[in-house]
Amino acid sequence: MTERTIDIVFNLYTEDEVAIRAASVGPSFLDKVGVDGGLRKGISVTESLEILDEAGVDVALLPAIRAGDARLRDSWAIPFERIAEVCSQHPDRFRGLAGADPTAGMAGLRELERGVRDYGFVGAHLYPHWFELAPDDARYYPIYAKCCELEVPIMMQVGHCLSYGGPRTFPSVARPIALDRVACDFPELKLIGIHLGFPWTQEMISVAYKHPNVYIGSDAYAPKHWPAEFVRFVDSWGQDKVLFGTDFPVIDPRRARREIDELGLRPEAKQKLLGGNAAALFSLGV
Repeated sequence: MTERTIDIVFNLYTEDEVAIRAASVGPSFLDKVGVDGGLRKGISVTESLEILDEAGVDVALLPAIRAGDARLRDSWAIPFERIAEVCSQHPDRFRGLAGADPTAGMAGLRELERGVRDYGFVGAHLYPHWFELAPDDARYYPIYAKCCELEVPIMMQVGHCLSYGGPRTFPSVARPIALDRVACDFPELKLIGIHLGFPWTQEMISVAYKHPNVYIGSDAYAPKHWPAEFVRFVDSWGQDKVLFGTDFPVIDPRRARREIDELGLRPEAKQKLLGGNAAALFSLGV
């Protein structure tokens, strides 16, 4: 079992990415999630690596986010090419995630395949609320089928969605229970519900417990605020189903590592959370 630490959701956050997000992710959202003022203009890739080094994180997965239908003015996306470029410059530290867009049709499926086959991305990433479609909506099914074909996991935000402070407020469409239907229809698909499924964390735990192919990402919430039932799950009967993540800059990896240390987890459970499970799930070979 690997002894490395893997952050499954770490956003590239240079000035370029901040500019891409700016029109749709306002300061009220950044205030609400507590993003430090010093980060809001963006940091270099080198500075990101320094943060990961200080946190003891060996590998971070960078999502090429797809945030809404590209035909809508307030949608945005992080280019696959940008993520691939950074990963190629630091192949031992970063791996890419292909953003999924159910509105893009066959072009979106070809892009997903190109991300995995040509750029070496290790999984797919989806924000259901940006498309206002629940995870079990049929429009995602071609994406799920393509992930099965490519043998890569797909992660998606489940739980509530905050207001981004931009021109649109999105409904919280992704109750964790929606993954139940997807897991039934795609038993080969490796599904990761990120953001704990909060505030429906017990529901997320129940789906992960039911299905061998469903996992939980611990990102976007500081470990000291994790629900008690999730901490118990991590430390005992769910230790094979949980993955460490931060959703940086929402949570600083240094803080996350410090607070996980303070939880008093059993050593084996802690290492599975921090990297063992992710290494196996994403076939990282680290």
